[in-house]
Amino acid sequence: MKAIHPSFVLTAVAGCLLATPAFAADVVRHKIPNSTFPISAAVEVPAGKTLVFLSGTVPPVADANAPKDTPQAYGDTKTQTVGVLTSIEKQLKGMGLSMGDVVKMQVFLVGDPGKGGKMDFAGFMTGYTQFFGTKEQPNLPSRSAMQVAALASPNFLVEIEVTAVRP
Repeated sequence: MKAIHPSFVLTAVAGCLLATPAFAADVVRHKIPNSTFPISAAVEVPAGKTLVFLSGTVPPVADANAPKDTPQAYGDTKTQTVGVLTSIEKQLKGMGLSMGDVVKMQVFLVGDPGKGGKMDFAGFMTGYTQFFGTKEQPNLPSRSAMQVAALASPNFLVEIEVTAVRP
């Protein structure tokens, strides 16, 4: 029997490793059938991944010139959404993650007095689509959005909590 040269063994092992699909252990995002709506219908996270749960984030002051305890200081639903998602993005970055790692989102919207007490879903979506489903960041989380009676401050219209997966 002929001896097998060690470099042949290494080449064979490397070939097997390269033949294994790299995406097999990745997060799987299922699109909504026949829809372009920018959320995933479902997201599968494979075993062995670390989930990171971020607490609900509320909007920062958007207009420092407005009186501190007024709705004008925080802005409309779109402005608050952008502020909240920017804060989440910064928090994730500090943890070595990005918005592309978000797999689940829960959105709490208060009825906008300027919209007859109904949540401004269009305003929320205008802010949301600046962060998700873009050319630069195409990953879409699964998501729920609901109108709630109130948040911690009467000036908050938006609170968002997310779950991210560490790649």
